[in-house]
Amino acid sequence: MMRTRPPLQGSFGAVASTHWLATSSGMAVLERGGNAADAAAAAGFVLHVVEPHLNGPGGDLPAIVRVPGAAPRVLGGQGVTPAAATIERIRADGIEHIPGTGLLAAVVPGAVPAWLTLVRDHGTWAPADVLAFAIELAERGHRVLPRVARTIGARADFFREHWPASAALWADPAPSDWDIVRNPALAETYRRLAEAGRGKDRESACDAAIAAWSGGFVAEAIDRHTQQPFMDSSGAAHAGLLTGDDLAGWRPTWEDTVSMPWRGTIVHKVGAWSQGPALLAALGMLEPLLPARAEAFDAELVHLAAEAMKLALADRDAWFGDGADLSRLLDDDYLAERRALIGESASLELRPGALRGAPRMPRLPDGPPATRPAGTGEPTRGDTCHIDVVDRDGMVISATPSGGWLQSSPAIAELGFCLGTRAQMLWLEPDLPTSLAPRIRPRTTLSPTMLVDDDGATAALGTPGGDQQDQWQFAMLLGMRVLGLDAQAAIDAPSWHVTHLVSSFEPRVWEPGGLHVESRLGEPAIAELRRRGHVVTDAGPWSLGRLSYAARDADGTIRAASNARDEQGYAALR
Repeated sequence: MMRTRPPLQGSFGAVASTHWLATSSGMAVLERGGNAADAAAAAGFVLHVVEPHLNGPGGDLPAIVRVPGAAPRVLGGQGVTPAAATIERIRADGIEHIPGTGLLAAVVPGAVPAWLTLVRDHGTWAPADVLAFAIELAERGHRVLPRVARTIGARADFFREHWPASAALWADPAPSDWDIVRNPALAETYRRLAEAGRGKDRESACDAAIAAWSGGFVAEAIDRHTQQPFMDSSGAAHAGLLTGDDLAGWRPTWEDTVSMPWRGTIVHKVGAWSQGPALLAALGMLEPLLPARAEAFDAELVHLAAEAMKLALADRDAWFGDGADLSRLLDDDYLAERRALIGESASLELRPGALRGAPRMPRLPDGPPATRPAGTGEPTRGDTCHIDVVDRDGMVISATPSGGWLQSSPAIAELGFCLGTRAQMLWLEPDLPTSLAPRIRPRTTLSPTMLVDDDGATAALGTPGGDQQDQWQFAMLLGMRVLGLDAQAAIDAPSWHVTHLVSSFEPRVWEPGGLHVESRLGEPAIAELRRRGHVVTDAGPWSLGRLSYAARDADGTIRAASNARDEQGYAALR
């Protein structure tokens, strides 16, 4: 199997991310004596600056963290809905679906408090030192990615007409590819957070910065901002429901992972407020059907994987949500029931199962998703960011920051960023696991992964990609544990994903039997998949996935790998 890059090996530390400036900043932290928590946070704040179309300070963050000698834990940086967010309140404005852009879908911004919580609880550096890389890049400027320039160019006229602060920050003038862009307002916001903790010990300094965010100048500015009506994707102007009190009443949490043993490793995922358990369910369903070893991804393997993932994602759509009981999801008998539904031909039906304690017949949102009216929906085409970090002492972190995209809602001029719109993933229908309600976490697509092998080796991996995140990780895991590939070769292998699911973002469409594949899978395999009834889209040779990976073996060897697609992600290691 070809590799686009060598499989990196070392013994000191590694950082892999979706942007080389985040990777190099995180690696600089390790080289200067910081640990993985310090490096991950520094890289995360840099991503706010250099990938503003994919994440921002107003966004969210799930991470899985393993400190030496302890079990992996989830850092829950997904903010909750406002206290005033009710179905009745939104429907009173004549809205049938939560807008994908604007202020109505805004939730508590959780990414910044989560990164600061990580540094407080497991780091060694002060917030000022961790923030310094992002401050420098925001103030002095960086070369803007072509993808960022295209995103701004596509929204520039809308910004100028409806969101003047966004136009002033990004579109006057709109940058060309590789122009130098600056965000002095964001640099000042981060400088004020750093100054809040100046002269204090690390833990107190982090708490002071979190307080300045959640109950200080940031919360006050957000409170003023959300009272103004702005145009959104419903076609009308609406003020937001989020208030400063909502920020003050929320903090990130540490939680247990959901996990499952599989082929000599334990796969750890975020809980029911993410889509992560669907990956575990797909692995559990598929395992008895897999060969011990295969030479390549052929039509049979891709077909089986696609059918298992369809069933797992149907359960996601029917059952997952903040606080949902997924206790039966990984039971052997339930997995066997689901596995028995996998046949020789592609299914064209949504087929969720019945979980313990739930109604016998699961309920999906009313109406065929394919007939729902189209809106602007999630404006990033399902993309986001990812960071993996390993240090020489054995701390391993997998983090998937997202939300707060520059195109998702109007910029807050004095802060230099905009709010996220994660509540668009909730439904304005009662009695669903994802029905809108006050102070709940929207079920996110963000889905980092951690592997802990039987010998203690630990790996972090993940990818951007919305509904595709766990699917592309599924393909990578099959490449590693079924084809026997190293991580870099598994990332580079031909990938695929199904679109036979209820889209997590507006418009809530689905494509019965939809299967997107990279053309490198080969025409004979693609033809056979079509013969089996899959509605195949050839996505081109190098188009699916932006995976990254960092790991520490039991003997202390550190490994890293990154994705060459989009010519943006890099890994660094020593």
